[in-house]
Amino acid sequence: MLQTVSENRSSTHGKFIWCELITTDTRAAGDFYTSVIGWKINEMSMPGGGEDMPPYYLFEMGEGDNCPGIGGMMVFPPELEGELPPNWTGYVAVDDVDQTCKDYVSLGGRVQREPDDIPGVGRFAVVADPHGAVICIMTPIPPENPPRELGPNDPGNVGWRELYAGNVDEAFDFYSKIFGWTKDHDFDMGEMGPYRIFAHGGEVIGGMMTKPQSVPIPCWSYYFNVEAIDAAIERVKAGGGQVVNGPMPVPGDSWIVQATDPQGAFFCLVAPKR
Repeated sequence: MLQTVSENRSSTHGKFIWCELITTDTRAAGDFYTSVIGWKINEMSMPGGGEDMPPYYLFEMGEGDNCPGIGGMMVFPPELEGELPPNWTGYVAVDDVDQTCKDYVSLGGRVQREPDDIPGVGRFAVVADPHGAVICIMTPIPPENPPRELGPNDPGNVGWRELYAGNVDEAFDFYSKIFGWTKDHDFDMGEMGPYRIFAHGGEVIGGMMTKPQSVPIPCWSYYFNVEAIDAAIERVKAGGGQVVNGPMPVPGDSWIVQATDPQGAFFCLVAPKR
């Protein structure tokens, strides 16, 4: 029987905790995002990793040895090489990865990669909602010396998550059951339908809408905070990326732009000023 969020779920269940880039060229991608967003790149030592395991890189913000991590980056594993384009994927914390996979399936979703353990990091799986939008779920192992967390509006952090859904009402119903997300409010976009703002634990964390025809498949996208959007656009172009939409103002007195990096991964930027 599927639990509701009030039934024995922790306050972290349903919280976005990580963003991961899978790409064809980690060096070039690292240089690009360092320039555009201001992250620094650190190679992570993977417990139990063999010599043939490709390195995993951390995107961090700030100075020092224990600064906040925003996400990670790796090259395509051999089994996925050539099968998918470079892409960003979000991770959502869950109390029990195996049970959440079962909940996904029971509600019409599917498991893309079965639950597995990352030594010293946590247990994860790759899942897709009933319309096919892919995300990762994880039960992380708490670090011994956790870094400070960035605020939701701090430069370099993930400031927004957005779902282009197959159907916004069906998608919201699915995720509210899986993660306990709640509706904050709808923003009327006319013929495009409602843009649904959703929250976790009372904190607004993202939005979802029925995808327009121009978006080929249901998918998640991620917005990274920068200080000013026009200057960031120039850095995107100078680094070999392409702007595909924007800049445009959005509610909340912010500006956004949607872009692709030089390897083709889609990403977005948000700033409090033009």
